[in-house]
Amino acid sequence: MRRLFPVTDQTPPVPAGPAAGSAVAAGPTGPVAAGSPVEEREWSLDELAEAYAHPSAAAGGTAWLRANMVSSLDGAAQHDGRSQPISSAADMRIFGTLRGLADVVVVGAETVRLEGYRPARARDAFAARRAAAGQGPAPAVAVVSASLDLDFTLPLFTAPLVPTLLLTGAAAPADRMARAREAGVEVVVAGDGAGAEPARIVAELAARGLTRQLTEGGPRLLGQFVAAGVLDELCLTVSPTLTAGDAQRIAGGPSLAVPARFALASLLEEEGFLFTRYRRRG
Repeated sequence: MRRLFPVTDQTPPVPAGPAAGSAVAAGPTGPVAAGSPVEEREWSLDELAEAYAHPSAAAGGTAWLRANMVSSLDGAAQHDGRSQPISSAADMRIFGTLRGLADVVVVGAETVRLEGYRPARARDAFAARRAAAGQGPAPAVAVVSASLDLDFTLPLFTAPLVPTLLLTGAAAPADRMARAREAGVEVVVAGDGAGAEPARIVAELAARGLTRQLTEGGPRLLGQFVAAGVLDELCLTVSPTLTAGDAQRIAGGPSLAVPARFALASLLEEEGFLFTRYRRRG
């Protein structure tokens, strides 16, 4: 067992002011040696982008599905229905970085409603990187829904920089499917039943050139990706908070017969928040 960093080397609380980045625990330069001082500075977005770069296979046209979630110490994925209360400024910087690297953000309809999703925006900090990778100015948002019970007058559907996609099944309500198309939403059929199927979601997006895939949940959608065995990477922020209550975990749904094993790829820390990255073994 390796000690990645001694607890005495955690970064101190940052005074109120500009949003802070992530200090190194294990990152581009490798693990910090036990007893060595932690570098107390804000990482640039370029440094974060390098740390979270997709594997070369994703750039070469192979789908890579990454999830980004936050969890409290007692396993809650949200508090009062939203993830913001257990997040932090550094967590949001990583959130923005992962979006800045993605071709598409895949999200469940319930999360769209609860979190008040808006279109992804172009960010100057990632413009050159995206252009060099042959990406558009911002990731598309792909909403997964079986019922299609969504408000298609929201900016997510009416004013996106990149057209929003709606992933559903062939047996979804025909009237709502027609309403979505009338609103200018591109409907992608990715299942034979009422809902989209996880493996079909990955394949249909990849067929459109959207190989760098990022899902932000919610827990039910992430659970479906896990159960289908199509999740390649999990970026999990462990928040130093306890919430109790009955909040969902980061992944819901039926349990796997054999737990899926992932390998630690990197670990960052700031103010007691741990920013972990795990990749599927094999």
